[in-house]
Amino acid sequence: MANVRRPRHSSLQFWPRKKSQRPYAQIKAWANEKNTTLLGFAGYKAGMTHIALKDSRPWSHTKGEEIVWPVTVIECPALKLYSIRLYKRDTYGLKLAKEVLNPKLDKELERKLSMPKKQKASLSEIESKIEEYTDVRVNVYTQPKKSGLGKKTPELFEMGIGGNDIKSKLEYAKKLLDKEIKINEVMKQGIKVDVHSVTKGKGFQGVVKRHGAQLKAHKAEKKRRGVVYGPLRPRKILWGVPASGRMGYNLRTEYSKDLILIDSNSEKVNPKGGFLHYGLVKGDYVIIKGSVPGPAKRLITFTNSIRNSKPLGNQVELTYVSTESKQ
Repeated sequence: MANVRRPRHSSLQFWPRKKSQRPYAQIKAWANEKNTTLLGFAGYKAGMTHIALKDSRPWSHTKGEEIVWPVTVIECPALKLYSIRLYKRDTYGLKLAKEVLNPKLDKELERKLSMPKKQKASLSEIESKIEEYTDVRVNVYTQPKKSGLGKKTPELFEMGIGGNDIKSKLEYAKKLLDKEIKINEVMKQGIKVDVHSVTKGKGFQGVVKRHGAQLKAHKAEKKRRGVVYGPLRPRKILWGVPASGRMGYNLRTEYSKDLILIDSNSEKVNPKGGFLHYGLVKGDYVIIKGSVPGPAKRLITFTNSIRNSKPLGNQVELTYVSTESKQ
């Protein structure tokens, strides 16, 4: 008789399989950066294509050859500052102490939230007591009306600021009050970034699709059999047992992805007929190596890499970006 080996199905890598609270990421850990600048940016996923580049990495097996990589195009319209946030540290960690709103806010924010009628704190009040605070961060919002999306409601989220001096962090945040923040002011091509996004939601799925359990052989009486959830005593279903349920729409982070290109010439990347389910890229965009979680039009947040991975730098030369139709 054959020795039947049946390893367990599904992965315990991600637990719990929790539904995301909103369709874009909330980031809780930031990289240690010496320069006083924003530690991330965000854009809308347009779609995927492929590029050709000349490899000049000294350790690479394809050194001196032309190689082809799959890439994701993310449109990045300029961000604007919503507020400056100051944190204090107590026994339980960082807690928000003060928040100063930008006096010049766009009308589109009324679609997102109820606009406050008056300030709860002033900049002069904060500057006089800056030594009492532990960290300075900013709330920023997107401008989707400047992208190829065709929507007006912005997304609002928090961004960290690099540096160790809290006074220089506050001065940097004050400079952002009256300007738009562009991608080329924050990121550089050739670096490693961490990508945070919410995956596609697939609804209620069975154990075959959700966990990869196998159907019975074609000669079996029935294709599906009852699942053994565990022993009779104790009468309890363990958390690791594969079962049917909601699948997808999870917040996921992919570490150390290569940011290959930052550009504003959309003719280089727009395919014939536009990106499927997105349309045409109109402004600034980035190209990131590989795939990115989430469907088209979803907001993708990418931050400075939290791991010490060796960046790509200028060791590859981009020679071709495919603009063939994706229809």
